[in-house]
Amino acid sequence: MLDKKFSPERQTAFEARFEAQKIAFGPVVFQCVRYAWKRGMLQTLADAGETGLTVTEMAASGRWTEYALKVVLETCLSAGVVFVHGGRYALDKAGFCILTDSITQINIDFNHDVCYQGLFKLDQSLDAEKPIGLKALGEWPTLYQGLSELSEPAKTSWFAFDHHYSDTSFPSIMPDVFATAPRKVMDVGANTGKFSCVALDYNASVELHLVDLPRQLSVAATALEAAGVRQRAHLHPTDLLDPALALPSGMDVIWMSQFLSCFSEPAIATILQRASAALAPQGQLLVMDTFWDRQRYDIASYCLINTSPYFTAMASGNSKIYESGDYVRLAEAAGLTLLTARDGIGYCHSLLRFGRAGRAE
Repeated sequence: MLDKKFSPERQTAFEARFEAQKIAFGPVVFQCVRYAWKRGMLQTLADAGETGLTVTEMAASGRWTEYALKVVLETCLSAGVVFVHGGRYALDKAGFCILTDSITQINIDFNHDVCYQGLFKLDQSLDAEKPIGLKALGEWPTLYQGLSELSEPAKTSWFAFDHHYSDTSFPSIMPDVFATAPRKVMDVGANTGKFSCVALDYNASVELHLVDLPRQLSVAATALEAAGVRQRAHLHPTDLLDPALALPSGMDVIWMSQFLSCFSEPAIATILQRASAALAPQGQLLVMDTFWDRQRYDIASYCLINTSPYFTAMASGNSKIYESGDYVRLAEAAGLTLLTARDGIGYCHSLLRFGRAGRAE
């Protein structure tokens, strides 16, 4: 465990108490700020510029009552989203971020549409290490069986969250994927097939093997057909939670992106053991993930750390955003050696490259 501290070095007891109240009222602030964004209050203030608007002026539009405006804007004021000068509300910097920053918007939608109701069951989910909160979305053992069946807006918000973080990384890592001139690449946890489509387009001769649950692979197959690369893709429907199911062998590169974080440490151990066995003699395992301990900025670490409760309450009940050292330890136990690590990919990804222990790079 690395040394880490998010609070200021010289924080007073009074300041710490204020921070504690922000935690206590966090759900209230979240809902009010979201309302102000979704119902157009923040945009109206942005359009008004520095002069701002009074509550009476905003109510005159007929879009909101004075009561609703006072309740919501006062909470936004307390959160630094708006400010008041001369009785007039104006947009503050945090409010500007909510209106313009896509990551902030995606995070808000994800937490509201996917996580909010289920997180009420976080205590039970932690105690049982099962996603008890998932019942707010549907009756599946884990979220992954139900991804293709999620109702709206949860479905759109989930995929926007997942893809926004991964899609920024895929174009820049293709040279890493093909650095060893692989002929057979396996995408474990292929999901909707986005990585496979990019890889097949990048290299005209590579053969892709996609491994995932049957429902996910049906979605991936549609994407591969649309991209015109289906003929070089092989689908392997597999429940990775079954340790008896081997992976296709003879792979030059095995690729896992934002995949292992979907599993518990014991499950990761069995997956890495099977991946090691599936590698060709000089094959390599490439793991791209969002490790909170390898982030340059605290804002990224904060977002990643606080994604872990989603995995507990909604996704699997026993997975999380891991430290990179957890993967390295489990990979070494599976007979793999860390060859290289590259950070700063996309928004917050790192790429760990493993080879079989005792093999040349």
